[in-house]
Amino acid sequence: MLTFQPWKTWTTVIICLLGVLLAVPNVLPQQTLDAMPSWVPTHRISYGLDLQGGSHLLLEVDLKSVNKERLNGALDGLRTALLKEKIGYTQLAVEDDHMVVGLRDPADANKVKGLITQVDPDLAATTTPDGKLQVAYTALSIAQRRTAAVEQSIEIIRRRVDETGTKEPTIQREGDDRILLQLPGIDNPEHVKELLGRTAKMTFRLVDESMSPEEAKGHMPPGSEILSGADISAGRAGQAQEYLIKKRIEVDGATLTGASASFQDNAPVIQFKFDSVGARRFAETTRQNVHKRFAIVLDNKVISAPVINEPITGGAGIISGSFTVQSANDLALLLRAGALPAPLTIIEERTVGPDLGADSVRAGTTACLVAVGLVALFMVVFYGLFGIYANIALFFNLCLLLAALSTLGATLTLPGIAGIALTLGMAVDANVLVNERIREEARHGRSVISAIDSGFSRAYATIIDANVTHLIAGSLLFELGSGPVKGFAVTLCLGILTSLFTTMLVSRLLVVWWLRRARPKALPI
Repeated sequence: MLTFQPWKTWTTVIICLLGVLLAVPNVLPQQTLDAMPSWVPTHRISYGLDLQGGSHLLLEVDLKSVNKERLNGALDGLRTALLKEKIGYTQLAVEDDHMVVGLRDPADANKVKGLITQVDPDLAATTTPDGKLQVAYTALSIAQRRTAAVEQSIEIIRRRVDETGTKEPTIQREGDDRILLQLPGIDNPEHVKELLGRTAKMTFRLVDESMSPEEAKGHMPPGSEILSGADISAGRAGQAQEYLIKKRIEVDGATLTGASASFQDNAPVIQFKFDSVGARRFAETTRQNVHKRFAIVLDNKVISAPVINEPITGGAGIISGSFTVQSANDLALLLRAGALPAPLTIIEERTVGPDLGADSVRAGTTACLVAVGLVALFMVVFYGLFGIYANIALFFNLCLLLAALSTLGATLTLPGIAGIALTLGMAVDANVLVNERIREEARHGRSVISAIDSGFSRAYATIIDANVTHLIAGSLLFELGSGPVKGFAVTLCLGILTSLFTTMLVSRLLVVWWLRRARPKALPI
């Protein structure tokens, strides 16, 4: 048990030195790290919301709007199919979470049900007592779309937050339709909330010039709707203007591949570019509608409605309007990140001040230092030289734990600090078991080498059993918990692994080196 092969010795030493190297950036000022060569590791543990302040937002995805949008899309497809098959209808509308179809001839019901399945296989139609068809999506389809909408919203939120320069945000799903967003150290939470609150769904549609919006209010043309102009001037009262816009989407903003703010004639504008599919569709639309007005619609508000003077075949264009520099940059950011599949509602908001976070850091650091100091003193008083070796192993244990957290890019929270403190106590606990076992073997008359060898070998079974049970508990906390509980579980599990390494290898290596050098006649405990 006290035999150490050279490869094992060098592996232990290299791992310990690497741990110290990776842990050092956490105690150096940022200016020093910036001056380091590029090959030097500079990863640091980032602080969570409770340690450096910031914003906590709980967002709810409006899934009803997702279902309604799908129904409206299916409604247009069904209307086209009914006209093609020359089937008369008295009612065709979306009500709440379903679509209602009233037929002139009830005998066409089965044929219409077939058309509905062709429009969207996820739709199911039932006949109501008054002879109408009630069309709705199946429960399985709704559940799948709900999951997809929330996951897509998380990805879009991540892109938007990353564009603002926020570091180490926490974005995770909560329940069926909620998203938890934590922004540590955020300077302007209102700006972030404004960016998150916009769906940023852009479409390109033709203006219906058959009549004015005022005339359309008395008799709305089929397939058209009235939309108001968007006030994008940020702080300047926009003109209350209305447009009669065709519902048919000529080009979807989802085909945009890039957007950036620029200047044209000393005014902020937005340059955009389509992918190959969008560029082809944009070129066809502008070629077929020269001298007609083409509306750029963002979240059901018209940004601008210019006249198509000539076909635009390059797959790129410019959006102009009453932009400020900030509003142009924000809109370009939203277009680059993509549109949210559904509106988001902030249902809970908490703000943690940086002063409170700094107090938490100081209190947590003080608690850890006091705990480590008392433990180190206890080990030296009770176990002498072996207590010193245990303290050295404890130091490397802390370095390895910090190195692992830094490398993984973990975010440290107050529960995480508690996990580190608990880990250090458990690491010392393992050394106490070894030292007490060595004492017991020495009392039974064993020699120094035999007592040490037996103490290490017999204590390891207890140490492994205790740490494995803690590791199982920590794994369950990580799997079933959320937020701060996960942070505690991560530091606990990593700490268990590092404490096993330092107890079974580092402490034993130090004792072996001492035995080879000193060849003692009595135990220094």
